[in-house]
Amino acid sequence: MQYFEILKSDSGSKARTGVIHTAHGDVQTPAFLPIGTKGAVKSITSEELKFWGADIILANTYHLWQRPGDALIYKAGGLHKFMNWKGPIFTDSGGFQVFSLAKMRKVGEGGVVFQFDLDGRTEILSPEKSVDIQANLGSDIALILDDFPGYPFEYERSKESIALTKRWAERAIREYQKIVIDGDPINPGQKLWGIVQGASFPDLREQSAKDMVALGFDGFAIGGVAVGEPHKEMMKAVESSTPFLPESAPKHLLGVGTPFDIVQAAARGCDTFDCVIPTREARHGRLYVNQRQETSDKKQIDGYATIDIRLEKYKEDFTSVDNNCDCYLCLNHSKSYLRHLFATGEPLSIRLATMHNLKFYLNLMQKIRTAIQYDYFGDMVRNYQEVVGSK
Repeated sequence: MQYFEILKSDSGSKARTGVIHTAHGDVQTPAFLPIGTKGAVKSITSEELKFWGADIILANTYHLWQRPGDALIYKAGGLHKFMNWKGPIFTDSGGFQVFSLAKMRKVGEGGVVFQFDLDGRTEILSPEKSVDIQANLGSDIALILDDFPGYPFEYERSKESIALTKRWAERAIREYQKIVIDGDPINPGQKLWGIVQGASFPDLREQSAKDMVALGFDGFAIGGVAVGEPHKEMMKAVESSTPFLPESAPKHLLGVGTPFDIVQAAARGCDTFDCVIPTREARHGRLYVNQRQETSDKKQIDGYATIDIRLEKYKEDFTSVDNNCDCYLCLNHSKSYLRHLFATGEPLSIRLATMHNLKFYLNLMQKIRTAIQYDYFGDMVRNYQEVVGSK
């Protein structure tokens, strides 16, 4: 069976629907990966995620290595059994968290020497160590360790970054082959994906993409985006990467993003996405809602908006948060009630808001797949550009 099967390509863009066949089930693409950082999607059960239509989740290598430790998860039979998630799992390399969370870090040829943010102990994350940890977790898709130069982007630093990422990738493949291909891993179906770096410099993105393709990865992630750069720079990085990656391979955009970002990136050939936005925003009372909006030429089109449910204006608003949403919150409670829960510090407030935002994102992906299938995805892209992109 082909690892990634393309079902329908959009005639007006690079968007497509497809299926990634993994050891723990199929992933319908384009897909959004709810973030299960520490082995759990915050306040949500595995059964709920599956019921809402999530095919795959993302777990964080750095945090699980730190606590409870990948050795313990290995003893439990892998992350799928440990957290009782029966679908596919995608794990990142841990590199981004080392760069963003660690108390101290020093990048060298061997890897990254750093101190954990939790207890301050010194560790080294090497390309081999990242593969070892992810093999112990037993994820279905594992990422190589990459060098992330940070923002603002600097050309020379980014040039050094893609060269180091290539050398690390070669080492990661050798370790992966030793464990997953020649050894006795928990998940023998685990696939290793390469990562394209290069900031927003087209020539570096092209070179990095070609480097990863030459190494023969089963899939590819586009990294170094959603780190503070403008939307236009993010899309520039995508546009400079996807043309040099195989059409037949799945492409993941790391850390992206808003619904607007996702629609625009899907049009540029990205197949899967992950982001903390729906769960993080929910914890602060900010909700994504479907909304019919008016364009500059007075045409009514479907779009979306965000609301802050904590505001005073919702105190006596007894309407549903979103009349076009089928989540538990919208079917059973009012804006007034949810605002009351936030105002009184009830834990249920965060759970209900998280349920809603995740359902909104999963519904969005279904809308994208349907729009591609029935040839109106171009209208969806233009509508989002007209209404959301103008803000």
